[in-house]
Amino acid sequence: MSPTHLKELTLEEVAEHNKEGDLWVVIDAKVYDLSRFAHLHPGGPDVLLAGGVAGKDATMAFFGLHRHEVLLRPQYARLQIGTIRGEEEHIKAPEPGAISRVPYAEPTWLCSGFHSPYYSDNHRRFHYAIRAFFMKELYSEALRCEESGRRISQEMVDKLSNLNFLAMRLGPGKHLKGLTLMGGIVKPEEFDYFHELILNTELARFGTRGFVDGLLNGGVIALPPVLNFGTPELQTQYVSDILAGKKYIALAITEAFAGSDVAGVQTTAVREGHEWVITGTKKWITNGTFADYFTTLCQTDSGPTVVLVPRSSTVSTKPVKTSYSATAGTAYVTFSATRVPVSHTLGGVGQGLHVILSNFNHERWMILGTSLGAQRLVVEECLKWTNQRMAFRKPLNAQPVIRAKLALMIERVEACQSWVENITHQMNHMTYAEQSDKLAGPIALLKKFVSRSGRETAEDATQIFGGRGITVGGMGKVIENFHRTSPFDAILGGAEDVLGDLGVRQAIRKMPKNARL
Repeated sequence: MSPTHLKELTLEEVAEHNKEGDLWVVIDAKVYDLSRFAHLHPGGPDVLLAGGVAGKDATMAFFGLHRHEVLLRPQYARLQIGTIRGEEEHIKAPEPGAISRVPYAEPTWLCSGFHSPYYSDNHRRFHYAIRAFFMKELYSEALRCEESGRRISQEMVDKLSNLNFLAMRLGPGKHLKGLTLMGGIVKPEEFDYFHELILNTELARFGTRGFVDGLLNGGVIALPPVLNFGTPELQTQYVSDILAGKKYIALAITEAFAGSDVAGVQTTAVREGHEWVITGTKKWITNGTFADYFTTLCQTDSGPTVVLVPRSSTVSTKPVKTSYSATAGTAYVTFSATRVPVSHTLGGVGQGLHVILSNFNHERWMILGTSLGAQRLVVEECLKWTNQRMAFRKPLNAQPVIRAKLALMIERVEACQSWVENITHQMNHMTYAEQSDKLAGPIALLKKFVSRSGRETAEDATQIFGGRGITVGGMGKVIENFHRTSPFDAILGGAEDVLGDLGVRQAIRKMPKNARL
């Protein structure tokens, strides 16, 4: 019913409609006629005919079972027939770009009255534009793709490419020169790693972990080696189409034979004249099912070497079924005597480990940024749920054990935020070479800290949501998705234990020779 045809009713009038075939309820000052819907209700009509629901103000009962977004769906919104005279709705959908007022739902730099040395007014404008665009244009696609497993649509890729989305996710650099970023909100020379951090944290706020990787993450981790180590001719040939969303690229390092042990890969590249002949397999390759190019680590007679391999008749891919959505395009890739020009070598022959390891810093920093955004969303979900969920005739947050879990979750996300911002600040003031030298260890330790914090928060959140936290969809959908997929952050880009060891080894290597107690 259109707003102009809504009736003004009293609670007494609503109370007269409390039986099967004639059933009205009030939710947040709005009156809904559920007479025909009752038998279509997923929980059956008896739930709606209960004494505290039929003909009553069922606001508390509704929000104990459903998310507010349910009321916004067209098939349910049209059931509204009126409003309660003299009352106003209190629970409204946030405007695109709006900042949450739930404590700790946002980093402090976005909260009124708080200050930060890291962010400028331009960062704030950029954040508002990104969040608004994501909520208006990307959110519904994220939900559809996460559920169906289908890859992101080309139509959406084109919209993102018009904003130079992938170029921005590669961080500041010469690749941004001449581009219009986010409709001109930020100039290429002003774009820094905090702008990119905003992108990473915001795209993780959908509660759709598989879609996060499906959102061209292959380009984020596979294109930097081309930009940093490819010849000018190679860059001219391939980069512009990838940045424009016309072609896709994936990073092909991991094998069934070698995960974190990147030096142990068994895919070979044998030189024959001016060509490499590449033979081998790669596994768990993000965006691999739809990639046109593969930044591939191979073994050669001179040592590990990275080669840019275009898809051809001798390159085949098939999906790898993992615990997150197939929309990520996770693939098993087979190279069957694939011939590639030697000119497609990235960096020197035998310099593959240098190429890959220098690329890991940005990849790991990106992963921990998206993990941080997801964790903060989980904190917000838990704070909302414990405030509205009634148990033992009290809000759930009246229980000390629940408040203790919330305290730990808040502590973790705020500690992660502070460390992430510190590292991001260092990145803004270091060259690529300095980052490789000084930040490899700190970023490795930070990624381990963030991913482990995320898994602990996932466990606490699941306990808070109970059965809803292990149910796909519905009230606990964000928690279920995060609990199921948070291990990806602990594995992708390097397993936690390997990264912890790397960070400590880096510290030991830099110990002063005269350091004594």
